[in-house]
Amino acid sequence: MRVAFLGLGIMGRPMAANLVKAGHDVAVWNRTPGKEPARARPASSPADAARDAEVVWMCVADTAAVEQLLFGEDGVENAVASGAVIVDSSTISPSATLHFAERLRSRGADYIDAPITGSKIGAESGQLIFMAGGSEDTLARLQPLFGAMGKAVFRMGDLGKGQSAKLALNLMIALAYEGFAEGLTLATKLGVQADKLLELINATMVRSGVVDYKAPFVLRRDFSPNFPLRLMHKDIHLMLDAAREVRVKLPGLETVEEIYEIATEEGQSDLDYAATIALLEKWAGVEVKGVPA
Repeated sequence: MRVAFLGLGIMGRPMAANLVKAGHDVAVWNRTPGKEPARARPASSPADAARDAEVVWMCVADTAAVEQLLFGEDGVENAVASGAVIVDSSTISPSATLHFAERLRSRGADYIDAPITGSKIGAESGQLIFMAGGSEDTLARLQPLFGAMGKAVFRMGDLGKGQSAKLALNLMIALAYEGFAEGLTLATKLGVQADKLLELINATMVRSGVVDYKAPFVLRRDFSPNFPLRLMHKDIHLMLDAAREVRVKLPGLETVEEIYEIATEEGQSDLDYAATIALLEKWAGVEVKGVPA
């Protein structure tokens, strides 16, 4: 298929590379040039990439970035062909997604929201999980592309429901990791070795995918970004905004947001979100150490 891929960051670049490896004709654009995967065609603008594309796929940082790609100067709206499909794998506002889709449908383009989970490793290995909103027929048409980049696609409902599900999923991830980090910090302060606590966690119902994935990085003190703190913080703001729109109270998340705010003030934005444990350690006067199993 002829694909325009817009956004070549931590997730986008390997996603575009996997589309190329699968034999698709891929034009790419990124705000900062020089990240183009081998055998992808560099484009001079989002409009240049989208011209004649059957599918325009986006993976950028936030709602404002998606809006700029679509409707800014030399944006996709100026070049997208009637009958093309626009797919957004960014994590953005569900209500903004509906607005963007309505505007593009007036030009004859279809729209799918398909945010992702699986982190950097999943993007590189083609093992991402997509949660999608949109018509079943359009999703079926996109299956060769989903298959090149991921291992599963879950249709969550109509347009916007993919973004809604992603916010709920990331809410649970943020709370689960914070619980793990606080438990680990308390145990360390009380004299329990971190690796011993992990043995216990892994034998009980407390074990989770979040703990399995993040624990080795924490014990190695490796906070290089698989999912940067600034992006999780952005997602937390999206969750709280969406909750306000539908009058839902999220008291646990409001508390966690305060942790992210302080972590941001202390310069941790570009580290992995797991680095929030460093604040807990600082306040407790300890450092979690151990050897990952």
